[in-house]
Order: sequence, then structure tokens, then C-alpha cells
Amino acid sequence: MAPSRRGNPEIAVLLPCYNEAATIGSVVRGFRATLPDAAIHVYDNNSTDGTALQAMLAGAHVVRERRQGKGHVVRRMFADIEADIYIIADGDGTYAPGDAEELVRTLLTERADMVVGTRRGVHADAGRQGHALGNRLFNLLYRTIFGPDFTDIFSGYRAFSRRFVKSFPAVSGGFEIETEMSVHASRLKLPVSELELDYGRRPEGSHSKLSTFRDGGKILWMFAMLMKETRPFAFFSAISTAFMLASLGFMTPVLAEYFATGLVSRMPTWVLSMALMMISFMLFTAGVILDSVARARAEQLRIHYMSLETPSAAKLPDREPAPALRRGRGKANAA
Repeated sequence: MAPSRRGNPEIAVLLPCYNEAATIGSVVRGFRATLPDAAIHVYDNNSTDGTALQAMLAGAHVVRERRQGKGHVVRRMFADIEADIYIIADGDGTYAPGDAEELVRTLLTERADMVVGTRRGVHADAGRQGHALGNRLFNLLYRTIFGPDFTDIFSGYRAFSRRFVKSFPAVSGGFEIETEMSVHASRLKLPVSELELDYGRRPEGSHSKLSTFRDGGKILWMFAMLMKETRPFAFFSAISTAFMLASLGFMTPVLAEYFATGLVSRMPTWVLSMALMMISFMLFTAGVILDSVARARAEQLRIHYMSLETPSAAKLPDREPAPALRRGRGKANAA
């Protein structure tokens, strides 16, 4: 599917699914009713409950992705599908298809590259209290490390421009993909918006695939890796400081003894402290060098992003959204 060159922007709805037979049919029909001209793509991630069949019966284009994990599915979707505007949502029915129109309208009117549908009330009811606590902690950690651009980095309901999708180097394999999307936008300082939307409950017979501790650990690891790649000076400086403090801790009593008696009776401790100090210096130097490398990589990504066509400019020369997309609900908050 190639993006249209004239008229309204071509929209693709992307639905990654794993064992969502109970809900995927109604989700596809909901998006077809809201965006009748959009192409709806369901990527089935090795489901065993008839998800693919239900999606096909509802009128979606169905593709199977054999590598298990949402990140693998999203990477395949972004590589395969050509459109002007992309909407991604979960197939579990927790996101209202009727809100897609407002996401597209906000993407166009705000000239944004990504609009995140933040989940109203998700902290009060996230299925389990562990999920609610994890949402709070990880969002706070994200704002501390990467900046205050987002308030709900785990939302799976988003709209993207083609420039974002085709410049996004997805590397994660699981549910960490939403975090990676947010870091990509923050790293390149892309225009983004947030739109508060209702977040529903799963219907009876549909179950969450999230594991509080396993997926929380993966996300925490992704935070560390993304910080290492995008903010290496801060990452290695923090580790360098820890080694320096440990070195000073071992070094202080040895120096105190030396100044008092002129002797060094604990030579192994002194050697260890000096080794830790040298490691600290090397880590700091690595951070300085890698910070320059990361800056060059960010500049290259930005240049590639700027080389891609802007859908809103190419499709809408009057800089107004299409008439079918002007009926919005809610209020967008520019990030």
C-alpha cells in the first residue's frame, strides 16, 4: 500500500494481537465505523485462539509475525506498511475506536509527529495494584531521566506521522516498545501531543499478557539501555561516581593511618582503592567520548527524519484537517 499523493491523507490502523479472539472482531469493526477509508491491519503474534480468523471475518488485513513479542510486531508493521498517518492500538478492547478520529485531528492540527492517548484513570484501575504502582514509578523515572514530554509512556493508543514511523529505529522486542517510542521523540525533540482518553476494562474471557515483575524488569532494563545510548555522559558519570565513592571509602582509613604513623599496614586495601579510582576515571572518560558519539548519531537521525516527506504539508495544502476529521472530542495538550 503506497500513500496517496492527492486528497485526504491515507490512514493505516495497526493492531498487534496475541490471543485476542474475544475482542478483536469488535475492535476492527469499531475502527471501520470510525475511519471508513482507513486500512486496518492486524498482525497476529502466534495466537492459538482464532484471533486471525476473527480479524479476517471483521474485514482486517491479517499478517502473522512469528517472533514473539509486541516490539517485534510493531517493528514489522512499521517496516511493511506505507501510509500518511498511522494509528496503533491494542486488540483487547480497552481503547475506544471512536477516539481515533480525535487522535488524527490532533495530529494534523497540532502539526505533531506523535499523539499519545493518555489513559484517564489508569493509575486508579490498572487491573492490579502492582501495575498501577509500576505506572507511577516508571513515568516518574522517565521524566527524571529523559524529560517531561510525556505523562503516560505506556499508553498503547497512539497516532504517528509517516516521518516518525520511518525514522524510528525500533530495537526492543516486547512491551518496552512504547518506552522506546517516547525516548525517540524526546531524543530528537519531535513535536508531540497528549490527549486524555477513557481507558476501558477487558471484557470477560480476555486476559492481560503483562507480568508485573517480569515485564517490569524488562522495562527497567530498557530504561538503562536507552539512557546508555542517548545520555551516555550521565549514565557513565553515575557509575563513575559510585566507583569513586567506593574508592574513597577504602582509601580514607589507609590515608588516616599513614598521616598518623607514616606507615601503610593495609597495602591490599590501598591497591584496591587505587584500582577503583582508576576504573572511575576510565568510566568518566568513556562517558565523555560516547556523549560525542551519541550526539552525532542523534544528528544523523534528525537529518534522516527531516529528509522524509511531511504528510500534512503534502496532503493538506490549506493546512486544515479533512472535513471528516474536524469533529473532535477532548482537549489536546501539546507536550
